[in-house]
Amino acid sequence: MSKQVIILFGQPGAGKGIQAELLSEKLGCYHLESSKVIEHCLKHESPDKVFTIDGKDYKVADEIKNWDAGNLTSPPFVVQLMLQKIKDLVADDKSIIFSGNPRSAYEAEKEIPILKELFGLENITFILLEISSDTTKFRNSHRRICELIRHSILFSPETEKLTLCPLDGSKLVNRKGLDDPKIIENRLIIYKEQTYPAIKVIEKAGITIHKINAENSVAEVHEEILKVLGQE
Repeated sequence: MSKQVIILFGQPGAGKGIQAELLSEKLGCYHLESSKVIEHCLKHESPDKVFTIDGKDYKVADEIKNWDAGNLTSPPFVVQLMLQKIKDLVADDKSIIFSGNPRSAYEAEKEIPILKELFGLENITFILLEISSDTTKFRNSHRRICELIRHSILFSPETEKLTLCPLDGSKLVNRKGLDDPKIIENRLIIYKEQTYPAIKVIEKAGITIHKINAENSVAEVHEEILKVLGQE
């Protein structure tokens, strides 16, 4: 079977992370979450470290400030981290599920040609999970993550009373910073102005946009995704 790429796209709170984890378990694909790749770098690199990309310097301390404010991490910085991870996964013969990436038109312009070259256009599936801004605000302000691997668990009648992560059994905790109300508002603005325009790059690349109503339950959305993937 050919290796594949599944890109789950949508505004904060759309359920990209939990759906990617479910698909990863079912299909055996690697869940590549850009926020975890970025966060790992920001936590483990010295704040004084400087990445020089295309002749321009990007200081880790500045990227930490962007992250804490809910702003996009500098796209060239993100692209460098993601492309290296993608190449490592290809070397390990892995299929990939993306959640939260690409985060900008710039990132899409840099990453999509590489994905087409490595996997083939016919093996790339792009799924847009659609929710309202009100749903984003509610879900993010109620969302929890697990302590062990930071699985994101959406708030719903199915998960409201959970105290342990259903994926790894660790304690569920509220996510500090990114899910504060003011940060959520800023992230919504950034999604509309900087992230959503990546859709045009995807369409121009010849990749079909599959739209799914993500206001529904996790189970219902998962079923719809499986239909798109031909995995009913």
